[in-house]
Amino acid sequence: MAVIGAGPAGLMAAEVAATGGARVTIYDRMPSVGRKFLLAGRGGLNITHSEPLVPFLARYAEAEPHLRPSIEGWTPDAVRAWCEALGQPTFVGSSGRVFPSAFKTSPLLRAWLRRLESLGVSFAMRHRWTGWDADGRLTLDAPDGPVTVEASATILALGGASWPQLGSDGGWVETLRGDGSDVSALRPANCGFAVAWSDLFRDKFEGQPLKGIGLRFAGHSIRGEAMVTRAGIEGGGIYALSAPLREALARDGKATLHIALLPDQSQEAIVARLQTRQPKQSVSNALRKALHLAPVAIALLHEAAQGAPTPLAAMEPADLAALVNAVPVRLTKTMPIAKAISTAGGVLFAGVDDQLMLRQRPGTFVAGEMLDWEAPTGGYLLQACFATGAAAGRGALRWLQPNSSI
Repeated sequence: MAVIGAGPAGLMAAEVAATGGARVTIYDRMPSVGRKFLLAGRGGLNITHSEPLVPFLARYAEAEPHLRPSIEGWTPDAVRAWCEALGQPTFVGSSGRVFPSAFKTSPLLRAWLRRLESLGVSFAMRHRWTGWDADGRLTLDAPDGPVTVEASATILALGGASWPQLGSDGGWVETLRGDGSDVSALRPANCGFAVAWSDLFRDKFEGQPLKGIGLRFAGHSIRGEAMVTRAGIEGGGIYALSAPLREALARDGKATLHIALLPDQSQEAIVARLQTRQPKQSVSNALRKALHLAPVAIALLHEAAQGAPTPLAAMEPADLAALVNAVPVRLTKTMPIAKAISTAGGVLFAGVDDQLMLRQRPGTFVAGEMLDWEAPTGGYLLQACFATGAAAGRGALRWLQPNSSI
């Protein structure tokens, strides 16, 4: 059996298939395995989430019915037990996110590779998959030239198109389309957005965080944080709204996000505090002293008021209070897909059966970000990659052993 892609989905598919008795070789175009997996753990490997399964599944929105069987077959609790069996116990953080006790990816990945080696899984690195030949054999570009591989079953786990330097460049899209599979365009997910900041704001506040804010767009509202970047805005709160923001930009060419700088305070309370402003006190000092706003938040208010009929300094307390909790930030485009945390789009679920096998290519299964789903950060991305990898591994075993009880 061949597994194409040495990321989390591919490694999990290989483990499940090898545990079931298959002889597995993993092919990957990079010189080492799990490069994006390692990046994901740079600030702490958020392996899954601890919330109950029903709200957990709802995080996948329209893809929930399609992902449900895979995730029910490889639940967050199963992921935690799997980590424990690898000698990497987990803990639940204050936000409900689940991390390995070692916090980083490398100890878990090393233990995982030892297990795969014990199962007889082999690796062929620097092998880039290019499709199939006329006889249905896999074709790959290898260090010594093109090779063909006749596989009893194939699992494709090539990832999306974010961070292409780490291995997933989306080059498989045209290959599968050319083979007759339905693949929707890959789009950035959990991404930042461009904003036409003024030069003054950009130069002074690039890299500054907006903490404890509320964000609202088109009926969606969340609490979180954001980061001002030179080109725009990003961060956990932005990522959580990236899907509706992205779709609005694609549809309308524009989107206005509203930020609440003091989401826990009512407008009445803010007005009362602003009314203590002294006659000769600047508006910036009033905002700092009365509302305890950070300099970046005050500057954001000035940025939003540029071109408004009433300058910020001349606003009545009620109008200024309303602006504090509804600062408009006009987004102009999504940041490039290569810089996104993950991608949306991919192989349509209508193009695979309930075992994740391509209808156009029997014996070939698809897992991970190659499938058309997206999810917020918080452990949901890795969970679905693990779960669909495991499901594809089981599907491949059933294909090879149709009379088994797998």
